[in-house]
Amino acid sequence: MSEPLVVVEGLRKVYRSGPKEVVALQDVTFSAYPGELVAIRGRSGSGKTTLLNQIGGLDRPDAGRVVVAGQDVTSLGEDALLALRRDMLGFVFQSFGLIPVLSAAENVGVPMRLVRMPADERDKRVRMLLSLVGLEQHVNQRPYELSGGQRQRVAIARSLANRPRLLIADEPTGQLDSQTGRQIMQLLRALVRSEGVTALVATHDPSLITLADRVLEISDGILHEAALQGS
Repeated sequence: MSEPLVVVEGLRKVYRSGPKEVVALQDVTFSAYPGELVAIRGRSGSGKTTLLNQIGGLDRPDAGRVVVAGQDVTSLGEDALLALRRDMLGFVFQSFGLIPVLSAAENVGVPMRLVRMPADERDKRVRMLLSLVGLEQHVNQRPYELSGGQRQRVAIARSLANRPRLLIADEPTGQLDSQTGRQIMQLLRALVRSEGVTALVATHDPSLITLADRVLEISDGILHEAALQGS
């Protein structure tokens, strides 16, 4: 087996409100490998988003460490974290996060502009990515002209703009109906295969779990391996 792309060791996160402590993550340890789609299952408030935020460098743990592609995320300074998120990670959120005044193509092109990709190369990759997610006929439409599923497809295309090695998706189907949600999950699985990325997908939808290569279940901040449904 190849070396893991993501290594999480002994991760602990505690939130404090006055004298009260809420342990969001308790000694979380796991690895994820290149080309693997890992579903992280758990109820609302179980710690899924907290875990993804630690892995993506959006928050820091109280103990433990996260290593992505050989870089210790938990020890990086802000500039290095920014570079990691820009160059190595792709994020997909439940709320899509598209810029309303920009077209689908312009939204996908934003991360490439940030790294000053030449215009010709950027335009070519934007067209390729929108075609990859089945939106080649919608390049000039703005988010309000697209369905929820189409907007999430634009968000997924944008997350792949700078050829990330790790895709982090936090409840990407949470605002979609069950059929559209399954289509989005199938798309993510296909992209993991075709683009060779590792994907960590948080979900509480049991109907999507069977599309993952591996399932991790989190409850009260404690993570353990779960059996795939039907296995």
